[in-house]
Amino acid sequence: MDNQTVCGRFAPTPSGRMHLGNAFAALLAWLDVRSVGGRLVLRIEDLDTSRCSAEKAAQVLADMRWLGLDWDEGGLLNGELNSDYRQSRRTGHYQQAFAKLAAKGLIYPCFCSRAERMAANAPHREDGAVVYDGRCRKLSAEEQAGLAAEGCKPAWRIQTPDEVISLTDCNLGYFAQNLAADCGDFILRRSDGVFAYQLAVVVDDMAMGVNRVVRGKDLLTSTPQQIWLHRLLGGDPPQYCHVPLLLAEDGKRLAKRDKALDLGEISSRHTAAEVVGLLAWWAGLLTEPVPITAAELAADFEWRRVAKQDIVAKLPANWL
Repeated sequence: MDNQTVCGRFAPTPSGRMHLGNAFAALLAWLDVRSVGGRLVLRIEDLDTSRCSAEKAAQVLADMRWLGLDWDEGGLLNGELNSDYRQSRRTGHYQQAFAKLAAKGLIYPCFCSRAERMAANAPHREDGAVVYDGRCRKLSAEEQAGLAAEGCKPAWRIQTPDEVISLTDCNLGYFAQNLAADCGDFILRRSDGVFAYQLAVVVDDMAMGVNRVVRGKDLLTSTPQQIWLHRLLGGDPPQYCHVPLLLAEDGKRLAKRDKALDLGEISSRHTAAEVVGLLAWWAGLLTEPVPITAAELAADFEWRRVAKQDIVAKLPANWL
């Protein structure tokens, strides 16, 4: 890929203060692009407006600037969040894509409750996640109309084929899933009308010219579904690079509720260069956690040096 064509993105969900796990993914997404002179899109993934707010998004932007991570598109416009890069303001784009998929005969209403969707008699993937059994796909038009008349508001699913989708991740290597067996028919629009993450990110990546996606390893299993949607909508899927997750010392994934490792707490005691150095050390880019800027790291960034396994985010003794 020509350096001038590389376009990556960082797409935070502004539901709380960034923690070190968010900063870890942001740093690697930034290094992936800046190390080859590409451009970076900052997109605000605020589909769930009950959890997200403009104030929280503004704090994310401030945290990124503090870390020394800049971007070329998105962020603010005339002092306000640029609505072209906020998912909560892009519903019309998602509706157009949804209609295109519906015209292909792939969309159907799902009237199942959450409990029914998670029923134990549904097939399971090897990782323990429930795969929807497609029961509402079998409803007749009369049955659908009857449920709607009773006041049931359906979610909308897309019917997946018996097809294996594979990719070669730039950090984790080969990965493949059978859409029907491993993913099942997945939701594109919730019963409350909100479009699902799977559809929104594909539509946005296509519209914004994103061809490099760096994100947490927890989203690897969503990738075959997104590759398939790209193809259905006439786009070329990006190159994906999934990074290890930072775990708390109890082995659980870092969450925004873990205040001890959020940037508000950390930045009150440490410089941005110290934080970047710590993240780079965890990633495998440094042999010890010494202060360094993101720009200094970009000079010799290579994916072969990045860790593959999840990382226990144990702070050095001098940080405690």
